[in-house]
Amino acid sequence: MKYLLKKILYFFKLDAELENPDTVYEEIIKGTNFKGTNLWILMFAIIIASVGLNMNSTAVIIGAMLISPLMGPINGIGYGIATYDLTLLKKAVKNFTFAIIASLVASTAYFTLSPITTAHSELLARTTPSIYDVLIAMFGGLAGIVAISSKQKGNVIPGVAIATALMPPLCTAGYGLATAQLNFFFGAFYLFTINTIFIAFASVLVSQLLQFPIRSIIDEKKKQRITRITSSVIIIVLIPSIFFGYNLVKQEQFLQNANNYIKDISNFEGNFLLKHQIDAPNRKIFLVYGGNPLTENQKTAIIKKTDYFEIKGAEIIFEKGFTFNQIDDKNQEVFRLKEQLSMANNMLSQKQNTIDSLISHRQLGKILLNEIRTIYPQINGCGYSETYFYKDFADSAIHSSIVTLSVVNNISTNDKSKIQNWLTQRLNQENIRIFYDIQIEKSK
Repeated sequence: MKYLLKKILYFFKLDAELENPDTVYEEIIKGTNFKGTNLWILMFAIIIASVGLNMNSTAVIIGAMLISPLMGPINGIGYGIATYDLTLLKKAVKNFTFAIIASLVASTAYFTLSPITTAHSELLARTTPSIYDVLIAMFGGLAGIVAISSKQKGNVIPGVAIATALMPPLCTAGYGLATAQLNFFFGAFYLFTINTIFIAFASVLVSQLLQFPIRSIIDEKKKQRITRITSSVIIIVLIPSIFFGYNLVKQEQFLQNANNYIKDISNFEGNFLLKHQIDAPNRKIFLVYGGNPLTENQKTAIIKKTDYFEIKGAEIIFEKGFTFNQIDDKNQEVFRLKEQLSMANNMLSQKQNTIDSLISHRQLGKILLNEIRTIYPQINGCGYSETYFYKDFADSAIHSSIVTLSVVNNISTNDKSKIQNWLTQRLNQENIRIFYDIQIEKSK
């Protein structure tokens, strides 16, 4: 078991691939510098990211994050804390602060001049940080510092820049300043702070784990003071993110349960749900029904259904929708259409009744034949029709039913009288004319 554990741990060792500590230090120093090339690249990246956020283009935002050199000073801060290199730490903090100010100025200027001020989804996504952003920054930072410390750097650094998303929050903060929306500014800047602190914290952990050499003489008290300050900053930044993360989880649960609730009440007692909106942060659901106006009892029943979907206590707001009894200046056209629709339905109903009557008359001869053959087997055919009978020169006509019976051989006068009476009662008509089609059966 011990051998197996050693074998597994062998695959996680970094010793064989570690870069020379001096080379790592030089690379950290190089990334910390923020003048000349790095500064221009940062300014260009900020404008590109601002355009991407303004046009809601994910591809452009990703491109800006790949260009951004902001990861350098953050790694410098982490490395400086881990190795107690106060000179490097001060330089990294100074350059990083300058980079933040330059980025805010550039993004604020862009959004001030831009004619488009709508906050699209890419902007809104950078205003509500949570504990999940802490995890992304933490593990992204770990990947970044491990890559810098390794001889096999690969393409980790650009990937870390995309995953931790340092540029978009800064640009969103600039948007908040340009449009005087402080909630955007503080939300986005807090997200940027989370990313910065925990990328730096990841650098501290890896630098200490890999035992990078301490490059300055420092007493124990000062070490403890630096550790306390670092821990305090991490805790202060972490606590709000846990709260926001908890709220995010609760909102996602509310959204899922609310969608199930919407499916259940989409058709309620003949009223159709035309439109709905779910406000998860405020636990509100807006409903717009079409059809007849909802009664208070119906509204109460719809609200009561929230108990079955774990959203009890949610505020259900019924907004005015389309109803058939609205007759005002705004919907006179709808009312006219309703009248025309009603007339069309009546005409269709009359046509359908006529068709049903014709079909019924067509089948009546067969029905009468089946009934009369049980008494008179010699009758093997029956036809039924209706007509109007005119007499002499009278203007009015008499409605009459005509029944034609096919009879084998003959039928007696007494039987004919019985058939006449039966048909009068069966059809509930007085004017019935019966014709007999006599078929003489040939002798065999």
